[in-house]
Amino acid sequence: MPISGLDSGGPEPLLAARGIVAGYGKLSVLEGVDLEVRAGEAVALLGPNGAGKSTLLAALSGLIAKSAGTVHFAGADITRATPQQAVRAGLVHVLEGHHVFGPLSVHDNLLLAGFNAPPGERAARIEEAYEAFPEMAERRQLRASALSGGQQQMLVVAQGIVRRPRLLMLDEPSAGLSPVLVDRVLAVAAAMRARRLHPARRAADREGARPGRSRLCACARPYRAGERERRRARARRDRAGLSRRRRA
Repeated sequence: MPISGLDSGGPEPLLAARGIVAGYGKLSVLEGVDLEVRAGEAVALLGPNGAGKSTLLAALSGLIAKSAGTVHFAGADITRATPQQAVRAGLVHVLEGHHVFGPLSVHDNLLLAGFNAPPGERAARIEEAYEAFPEMAERRQLRASALSGGQQQMLVVAQGIVRRPRLLMLDEPSAGLSPVLVDRVLAVAAAMRARRLHPARRAADREGARPGRSRLCACARPYRAGERERRRARARRDRAGLSRRRRA
């Protein structure tokens, strides 16, 4: 089933997936998913646990095999591409969880992320990552295993920045983070989008759903820094107003 909201007009999509069928062994998770992401667009995948969000990202990036369907990225067919080939094409997938090289320093983790970039360019990319996350610059010589969970999440996003992707897919970028750190991570994604590095993340420009045994939604609202706290403040004011009206 298609994720609704696909637009057949306009420029060629940066990423176009058609009829994706994928799963794990005999367990089928995705059954005919269509998805498009255009350059400069932010697209979200929303749904409950087990809906297939992570599976779809893994299928797009080549981490798991697809039993049917096609994936085109920047005009090239990457349906059978390995994760390494997808990365070289500019499609970077930041996995759910804090996947860092614990025994290595923060700086060495970023060096590894840019391992195939020219040395001078790699240094510039790492400095961009440090500018996005000053906490990482302060801890550049610290072992990654010594970072907090939130700091490790910053580090994995920083690794994605070092790759300078054409499309950055973040899987659960806010998992386990405090509201302040969630705002920081998503603000960096919004800044990358403004610089036309095109992150696809869990906040979006359009919406839709894949009905069926599980549900995937591409949900449409650009992220604004501090939005989470503003929503909570509005909810508190609404509750306070309702309480006063009940007492009156």
